[in-house]
Amino acid sequence: MPDTTSPPVLVVGGGPGGLAAAAALRRRGVPAVVLERSEAVAASWRRHYDRLRLHTTRRLSGLPGLTIPRAYGRWVRRDDVIRYLEQYAEHHDLDVRTGAEVEHVERAEDGSCWCVRTTDGEEFGSSTVVVATGFNHTPRLPEWPGRDAWTGELLHAADYRNAGPYTGRDVLVVGSGNTGAEIAVDLAEGGAARVRLAVRTPPHILRRATAGWPSQATGILVRRLPPTLVDRIAPHVERLSVPDLSEYGLARPTTGLYAQVLNGRIPVQDVGLIAAVRSRTVEPVPAVEGFEGEEVLLADGSRINPDTVVVATGYDRGLEGIVGHLGVLDERGRPTVHGPRTPEGAPGLYFTGYTNPISGMFRELAIDARRIARAIARERA
Repeated sequence: MPDTTSPPVLVVGGGPGGLAAAAALRRRGVPAVVLERSEAVAASWRRHYDRLRLHTTRRLSGLPGLTIPRAYGRWVRRDDVIRYLEQYAEHHDLDVRTGAEVEHVERAEDGSCWCVRTTDGEEFGSSTVVVATGFNHTPRLPEWPGRDAWTGELLHAADYRNAGPYTGRDVLVVGSGNTGAEIAVDLAEGGAARVRLAVRTPPHILRRATAGWPSQATGILVRRLPPTLVDRIAPHVERLSVPDLSEYGLARPTTGLYAQVLNGRIPVQDVGLIAAVRSRTVEPVPAVEGFEGEEVLLADGSRINPDTVVVATGYDRGLEGIVGHLGVLDERGRPTVHGPRTPEGAPGLYFTGYTNPISGMFRELAIDARRIARAIARERA
C-alpha cells in the first residue's frame, strides 16, 4: 500500500541518480519530492560538450522502470541522454521541484526528522533524505602559479561546447581522462591549428568495444575479481588491443588499471585518441606546472605559448556546504557510505552517485536506486 501518512522522501538532485531513486521509491509506494537547483532535470548533462556520448551501452545503462529507446543507438548521444531523462521523469510522474537549490541539510532539534533548506529560504522536513547532487557538481580549477595573470584564454571543460570557436587556434588541453581526451580529439577534428594534451599520469586506454564486446561488460565482470589479479591481467589485454604510444609521447601507465580506478581514475575509452596521437594531430606533453606572462610552464622545464587552455581536471562533489557539518564525508569530500547504508549517526540520510565505477555510472545508479528504495520501504513498513 502507498505510504500516505509520512512526509515524502526528499531527493536532492534531479540528475539520473535522483530521478532513479525517486522512481524506485514510487514503485514501492513511497512518495518522494525531487529538489533540483536548475530549471530542468539533467542539468549536468546539459552542460557537457556537444559530441559526448555515453561510454556505456544503451542496454546496460537504463534506469529502473524505463529502458533507453533503441532508436537512440548503442552509444547514446548527450542530447538523447537529456531526452531520456526528461521522458523518465514524465513516465514515472515524478514530483520534481525545479529552481530549488538546497543550501543546508540539518537534523531537527528534537531529532525527529531532517530539515532541508533551500537558498530562497524554503524549508522541507522529512525523516528520509536522499542526496544525489551528482559526481560532476563543481568544476575544479587548479591553483597554478601565475594562472590569474596569464594573458591567454583559460576555461574549464564545463564551459567547452565544441571546436567552432577554436578554429585555427593553438589549444592546450590539460588532463588526460575521458573528458580531456575527447575534447582534444574534438578540437583536432574541428579545425584547431594545434592541439596538445598535458598528461600528468599516463592513463590506461581501452577500446570502447572489441569484436562487439563492450569494455563495460568486462568492467562488470572484473569487479568480482581481486584488484591485484585485475592489475596483473590488464597489461596483457592492453598490449593486444592498444598500440604502444610511447614514441608519440604517451607512455604506458606504470600503475595498475584497478589501482588507478581505486584512486578515482577511470580508464580512457578510445573514441579517437589513439588515431589522433599516432597521426600527431594531438600531441601529448608533460603536465602543467604554472603560467608566466604568455607562456605555460611544463613539468619537464619547457615552455609553450598556446592561445587557449582548456582545463579538464575534473569536478568536486560540492557537498561540504550541504552536509559537511554532519561528519558524513571523507577527506576527499565524498560520502563515507552510499547506496542502502546510512552514515553512523545520520539515520535516514542516503547518498547515491558519488563513485565513478568501472562498470558504468548509470548501471550503478540503477542498482543503488533499487537498494535505497528497498531499505526505505522496509523502514516505513
